[in-house]
Amino acid sequence: MTKAPPKFTTEADDKPMSGKLGFDSLALNPATLANLEQLGYLEMTPIQAASLPAALLGKDLIAQAETGSGKTAAFALALLDHLNPRRFAVQALVLCPTRELADQVSIEIRRLARASDNVKVVTLCGGVALRGQRASLEHGAHIVVGTPGRVMDHLTRGYLALDALATLVLDEADRMLDMGFFDDIATVVKKCPVTRQTLLFSATYPEGIEKLARQFMREPQQIKAAAQQTQSLIEQRFYEVTRANRLETVALLLNHFRPVSTLAFCNTKLQCKALVTYLQAQGFSALALYGELEQRERDQVLAQFSNRSCSVLVATDVASRGLDITQLEAVINVDITPDPEVHVHRIGRTGRAGESGLALSLASMNEMGSVGKIELYQQYQSVWHPLDELTPTGQGPLLPPMVTLQILGGRKEKIRPGDVLGALTADGGYSREQIGKIVVTEFTTFVAVQRAIALAAMQKLNAGKVKGKSVKVRLSPTS
Repeated sequence: MTKAPPKFTTEADDKPMSGKLGFDSLALNPATLANLEQLGYLEMTPIQAASLPAALLGKDLIAQAETGSGKTAAFALALLDHLNPRRFAVQALVLCPTRELADQVSIEIRRLARASDNVKVVTLCGGVALRGQRASLEHGAHIVVGTPGRVMDHLTRGYLALDALATLVLDEADRMLDMGFFDDIATVVKKCPVTRQTLLFSATYPEGIEKLARQFMREPQQIKAAAQQTQSLIEQRFYEVTRANRLETVALLLNHFRPVSTLAFCNTKLQCKALVTYLQAQGFSALALYGELEQRERDQVLAQFSNRSCSVLVATDVASRGLDITQLEAVINVDITPDPEVHVHRIGRTGRAGESGLALSLASMNEMGSVGKIELYQQYQSVWHPLDELTPTGQGPLLPPMVTLQILGGRKEKIRPGDVLGALTADGGYSREQIGKIVVTEFTTFVAVQRAIALAAMQKLNAGKVKGKSVKVRLSPTS
């Protein structure tokens, strides 16, 4: 592999799109185009339009794009186009920073691969026994999606072979670097064929990205997606705070705006813990997400927040990366980030899919320098609001509309979402509208139900059966 500095091109920046392009403008086979149309993929997002033509030609890419920009489809369509389903060998590898992102990527690739003949996708992440993953690989896999550490583990033990690899994807590479995965990534890449295509996707562009490109990529084309076009849908408000009233101000914001779902960003794990403790003491349904949580705790937290049975998720940037939360009404920057790109990434979690969103930022006097950097980066003057305008609206505490029931049993017991839905609707007599999101993990199943029926639904499930078997069900701890 060449050690010369990578040659970057930025053609996508120089040629902005005039109008949106359809996927039919790409050299994709008719079955893939029909599947895309069925999935509702009618027009390409900016990152897809900028990266797919080069990716389909087999070029190495460094693509700068945020979560929610459509980047998964951008690299998935390319790797699927290069795939030979009749060859039972790993031909594509996608490395992700977290198990949650790896699961999401695997699901999306499977959806996009429906037009192909029996493409098998295997997910390799920690928190799951190696034995089952090894068996999945032995049965034959075309695409592997996983975290660097677990993929490296399978490579070291000889369970995973990459001799036939055609495409390597580094998804959210900046966060993998933040989490200390550079050496793991390097170990994995050295096991890949030199002739492979490498697609690197990253929301920001730290120094480590250039180091990765210099060592492991061949004349990569650099692409940066257009700035967020939903900016007008996001109302940004800034509030000046002190160390003494910062946490109290978060509660004031929640009681004033009363968003159903809020993602609150803190710069440290300690600040996350402090805010969650304060909010819970004030009667809010709040949970924390940071790097050191056990996998089962992460699964539970994410299930409760995504199904709208938890009002506030307090998270660090590293832990929250890769989350795809729909219907997020508000983002609160409890601490101002010193990186303006991270700020844009944070607030871009709300105001999606044509919905409006609130981005509320708290800043003390010693954070004003960071606010200035954000203004320069966004080319947007901060709008400041006084704290005394924050008065409680509505009546009573801010309660989430749903409650999570936890069923002891998951994929190990071959439970599927349809089994749980049937137990509640056909057997329990509830309507489909009273049941929310159902998430099945390795050992636990989480089902959201409307708050008014939570206790009765739990009792019916405990008295009845799921998939022909009796189950144990309890309310989630924060419900």
